[in-house]
Amino acid sequence: MDAARIWALQHLDQPISLRDLAGQAKVSVRTLTRRFTAETGVTPFQWLLQQRLLRARELLETTDLTVDQVASRSGLGSGESLRQHLNRQIGMTPAVYRSAFHRPSMKTGQ
Repeated sequence: MDAARIWALQHLDQPISLRDLAGQAKVSVRTLTRRFTAETGVTPFQWLLQQRLLRARELLETTDLTVDQVASRSGLGSGESLRQHLNRQIGMTPAVYRSAFHRPSMKTGQ
């Protein structure tokens, strides 16, 4: 399962299906789902959403990308999707999150 998780982290900005993850782990979708949940405590899709939100938060903190660009680069699709997920997870909009946690770095503008 480690290979599938590493691969997924490198491709968060792209659509990722259970079949894709299973292929990377070299197991069936059913086996992937069972082992992944046993190892992580969450389903593959829950884990993927968590990782995408972590990536989005990192981008909001370290870049000046627009909300739509952050959503795209983190694999959440649209700014609206990012807003909904972030609000559900931490109770903040991307703009409020950025104003609270933005710390410009060398990644700014990338």
